[in-house]
Amino acid sequence: MCPQLARMRRRLNDIYGGELGEPFTTAGLCYYRDGSDSVAWHGDTIGRGSTEDTMVAIVSLGATRVFALRPRGRGPSLRLPLAHGDLLVMGGSCQRTFEHAVPKTSAPTGPRVSIQFRPRDVR
Repeated sequence: MCPQLARMRRRLNDIYGGELGEPFTTAGLCYYRDGSDSVAWHGDTIGRGSTEDTMVAIVSLGATRVFALRPRGRGPSLRLPLAHGDLLVMGGSCQRTFEHAVPKTSAPTGPRVSIQFRPRDVR
């Protein structure tokens, strides 16, 4: 892991380690070239057991993109603009009870990288 990611991971562990009960151990990266790159509605299953929840910490770098969150099985969505340097943490039952997405946009937008820190089981 590069020094910058390791530093972010250490800081997240300092802040959330007690609540999480285990350290963040991995970092995954998603690259969005422009507004045509997107992620469909889903709930993460990586690192989540059938009876235990997990935490995912997302750091956004680059262009601002909308992160949408809605109750599982449809419903009204909350649209959060994630800008450069923003941190979004999903913990508790969020992955089981909500879905999230990064929708396409026709508005001009530059590249963005999403870094997802997880405690375990990243494949």
